[in-house]
Amino acid sequence: MSFRSRFLLGLVSIAIGTAIWLPLLHFVFRPGRDQFRNEVAVSPIARQLAHRHVDLWALPGGGKADIDKMRVNNPEWDFMGRTFLVLSLANMCLREPQRQDEYLRVVDRIIEDTDRLAQAKGISYFLLDYANQSQFLQQPVRSIFVDGELAMMMGARRLVAEHEPFRERMRDLVHITADRMAVGPVLSCESYPNECWTFCNTVALAAIRMHEVLDGEDHRQLQRKWVATAKDKLVHQQTGLLCSSYTYDGQAMDGPEGSTIWMAAHCLQIVDESFAEDQYRRATSEIAHQCLGFGWAGEWPKSWVRPMDIDSGPVIPIIDVSAGSSGQAFVAAASFGDTGYYRSLATTLMFAGFPLSRDGRMQFCASNQVGDAVLLYSTVVGPLWQTVRERGRGVEAP
Repeated sequence: MSFRSRFLLGLVSIAIGTAIWLPLLHFVFRPGRDQFRNEVAVSPIARQLAHRHVDLWALPGGGKADIDKMRVNNPEWDFMGRTFLVLSLANMCLREPQRQDEYLRVVDRIIEDTDRLAQAKGISYFLLDYANQSQFLQQPVRSIFVDGELAMMMGARRLVAEHEPFRERMRDLVHITADRMAVGPVLSCESYPNECWTFCNTVALAAIRMHEVLDGEDHRQLQRKWVATAKDKLVHQQTGLLCSSYTYDGQAMDGPEGSTIWMAAHCLQIVDESFAEDQYRRATSEIAHQCLGFGWAGEWPKSWVRPMDIDSGPVIPIIDVSAGSSGQAFVAAASFGDTGYYRSLATTLMFAGFPLSRDGRMQFCASNQVGDAVLLYSTVVGPLWQTVRERGRGVEAP
């Protein structure tokens, strides 16, 4: 047989082998049906992820090294890591009441430390440097990024078990936020100078809804008006998806982004469920991908593409893989009951996230503390929002 014949035979053999094993590859990495997420209990992977995070916060100074590393790149990640961990532990409290005291000790420590830092060091402590390079339009200076997530953390804790030290503080944050949103040209507040972010404003709306069911107040008019304004002025014309950022007067700055829309849809579930469903459906149509058992999410729809930034993280071209969007897609897929997409995302994570499990603790080497906190939240999400719905039946959402 000539060299050319042997070479062609080799290529054919490789092609046949690839055609056989490639469609089967995902079975090697696909977690068991209840290994990653269980609808009624805390799954094994959730418990391992939580164990590591609880250890970091339970020990004095235990999480400082990891937090300091993240803050070098983005101080927002420090704040968001705290928020997603608190939300995760609140859901775990509702799934495992027998471990509530253990989880709530960590929750209280996180919230107290976060609020102390925000008040002592100012909002810029948790913001990127450019927050100090120009002036906020709305005075006095506040960031809805900080106020909204702090209120949401306190609301999550109080929905598990009332905690008087947080009642008045949450009430103040919600009243300040709701009042400032109500007078904004598009019912939104700035996260950064003349920058309103949909992520932050929908988190704030969810926190306001949590306050409604906890304290019996009525903010339905603000919620209705915000949704109506968003549909009219804050959506991307080509896709119908919410823009990720806009100026204080409502001029779009960035179009739809996966690192925003997945969490926004999740938060809107307790504000306006039909609008949330609409946004999730549009997002899955535009930026969710599945192939050969693997799942991922892109950062932008084809009709809106921009350069990578700190929020999008690295985006792999051609196949359109965004780490930031894919991580948030876990939360949305879980909260909207999209089990097929969720499992395909988990398969990709087990393949490319480099999981490290040791002594009952797990982390993903391709991630960081905030990324792992988001993944943990996706494994346990559900009970907290269900509690809001059940307790809010007397204060119906719009």
